[in-house]
Amino acid sequence: MKKSVIFGLENLTSKGFVLTQGTFDGVHRGHQQVLNQVLKEAKSRNLPSMLLTFHPHPRTVVQPKDWNPQILNSIEEKAQRVLDLGIDVVLVLAFTKEISEYSPREFVERILVEAIGAKSIVVGYDHRFGKNREGKFENLTTLSKEFHFTVNEIAAKEIDDIAISSTRIRSSLINGDLNIANDLLGYHYPLSGKVIHGEKRGRTIGFPTANIEIEDSNKLIPPNGVYAGLTTIDGSTYPVVMNIGTRPTLNGTDRRIEAHIIGLESDLYNQRIQLHLVSFLRNERKFENLDALKNQIQQDLNEALQIIGIQK
Repeated sequence: MKKSVIFGLENLTSKGFVLTQGTFDGVHRGHQQVLNQVLKEAKSRNLPSMLLTFHPHPRTVVQPKDWNPQILNSIEEKAQRVLDLGIDVVLVLAFTKEISEYSPREFVERILVEAIGAKSIVVGYDHRFGKNREGKFENLTTLSKEFHFTVNEIAAKEIDDIAISSTRIRSSLINGDLNIANDLLGYHYPLSGKVIHGEKRGRTIGFPTANIEIEDSNKLIPPNGVYAGLTTIDGSTYPVVMNIGTRPTLNGTDRRIEAHIIGLESDLYNQRIQLHLVSFLRNERKFENLDALKNQIQQDLNEALQIIGIQK
């Protein structure tokens, strides 16, 4: 089956999946254990695998005033990561007020059975679904007998690890502990967006940058500073030095993400690119003049190339 991201049940053209469902924000090591179980079950039954997820985050619909979202993945980042791990289909449903009102039985019957044709569902011991999260594993097990699908439960410890990881990753990123966040994720934290026109000040000092407009306004952006990273453009991977911040030496005021892609000369305007943060280099600070800034940027480049040479 061709791997694909499908938005909306109306665009799903086949049925009969082994699936799991949830927000899977970060698609970190804990989530990967669940997805691996889906893959094993799908292979044993010779069926395609699926992640069913929602966008926007359900809490933005049911608790719009009580939740300040700081998501680890845009929907595009999440979907690509899941496909890269081997899942066949990422089905993205628009989470609406109507869906939030589905009883557990309605959710299973209308979405999982009638629309998707689920043959096997992988969930954790504390999985909740349906209106007010009233549905539990026991409900799913009972309904599985009526609607003829199987349920596979993930062990309690693994699910607890997932919850801990999500919280720790956000906390680590907010506190500037990028290495811890990357270790929990199992990959380098991504920032994705469109390359937009900036002031082109980087060109005047010999270090042209791509200004990145992040594609999801709820995306968690790490603290201001200079980072070493990687990006892949047209199949080739390049080292990157990126600055998150206000560019104080240039008297900037608005927060921006600017990336100097080492070894790339082509025009990237209006292209979507993804930056992967490998290591924090230093805090952002104001330099006495442009020459001092240029000297520091060159040091940043040298340090980044040393780090990327080890981790690439």
